[in-house]
Amino acid sequence: MTNLDAVRSLAAQETGLATVAVARADGSVHASVVNAGVLDDPVSGRPSVAFVAVGHAKKLDLLRARGNATVVFRRGWTWAAVQGPVRLIGPDHPDEAFDPAGLTRLLRDIFTAAGGTHDDWGTYDRVMAEERRCAVFVEGARISGTA
Repeated sequence: MTNLDAVRSLAAQETGLATVAVARADGSVHASVVNAGVLDDPVSGRPSVAFVAVGHAKKLDLLRARGNATVVFRRGWTWAAVQGPVRLIGPDHPDEAFDPAGLTRLLRDIFTAAGGTHDDWGTYDRVMAEERRCAVFVEGARISGTA
């Protein structure tokens, strides 16, 4: 597997559910379930897996500290793992190469790439801002699996 096309298909079959894993300082692994989809990184333009995290999530501290993560999608016995460097873009994680005025649109794009829909985007945007949500991109530097 050398690109994210198979990952995109697998994610769509599982409504974007994926496990994200990042190393802790002691070498153990922090893992959590997220809704993720495939989207180009808005700064580098590289194909990536993207998800949205609550602003105070422990995983954001770990992602910032480690700079690398793995996201795994599975459906039955078919699976795909995407490993690579991370980019965080949010109110508490500014990226000087990204205009913060575009965050609202970016969070919506990630949500829809993960298979989400919403009847009231105004409410969605308000909740994302209140929770200081952060966009997380994991570049597909290494892709493996059975998909």
